[in-house]
Amino acid sequence: MPDESATVNFAARLASALKPGLMIYLQGDLGAGKTTLVRGLLRALGHGGKVKSPTYTLLEHYTTGDFDLCHFDLYRFRDAEEWESSGFRDEFDGHKVCLVEWPQQAAGLLPAADITLTLAILPEGRMLTLRADSTTGQECLNDL
Repeated sequence: MPDESATVNFAARLASALKPGLMIYLQGDLGAGKTTLVRGLLRALGHGGKVKSPTYTLLEHYTTGDFDLCHFDLYRFRDAEEWESSGFRDEFDGHKVCLVEWPQQAAGLLPAADITLTLAILPEGRMLTLRADSTTGQECLNDL
């Protein structure tokens, strides 16, 4: 993807293929465009409000026309006790779309991904890699 607008355009395509209950892991270094992709996705789903990075809050909730969406940023997440006290387990109810930045910070605590989306910083733009990790994830990617 050559620039930010390409990321936003891809996010709009992904938005049209989402299904309630999807678990999407977002991987990539700081500044790779994970939050930009989430912003583009939410805009495509009709969210007109502010889209904040959940770097400090760890979680932001959004309601769209078809489903609720949870955007996690686990960069600052440190241990399993923090997971239990946060109540995050309740968010994974099979109805919300969950987008998780830095999923490796909660390895073994998160539900398995349906899709793993990786953004890599290149000298010019970004490389996007998608991997289906479940049948549901493959159906979503087929719809793209």
